[in-house]
Amino acid sequence: MPERIRFHLDENVDPAIALGLRQVGIDVTTSQEAKLLSRSDIAQLEFAHAESRVLVTHDDDFLILSSQGSEYWGIVYCQKDKKPIGYLIRMLILLYEVATVEELTNRVEYL
Repeated sequence: MPERIRFHLDENVDPAIALGLRQVGIDVTTSQEAKLLSRSDIAQLEFAHAESRVLVTHDDDFLILSSQGSEYWGIVYCQKDKKPIGYLIRMLILLYEVATVEELTNRVEYL
């Protein structure tokens, strides 16, 4: 059976999204909980990679990092304030339900 996706929300992502994901049983961490506030983007990506988590972000700097050969379990990107929180929760649940970790590894998914 393929490994289930686990998410990590960087500090720019509303913590309400973590709550919504947890309500349906999805494993998610946040930068606030992981004591990563104000840490570099590289530190955020390294944490997500070490924890085997797909990084969810609004920060386009991660798009640059993804193209520079960094290893990561996947990045989900959405421009800040472009989509409502409910939409983001639904799309992350959908991604959780239809994608595998293997499919997202070293790939950026745009919402």
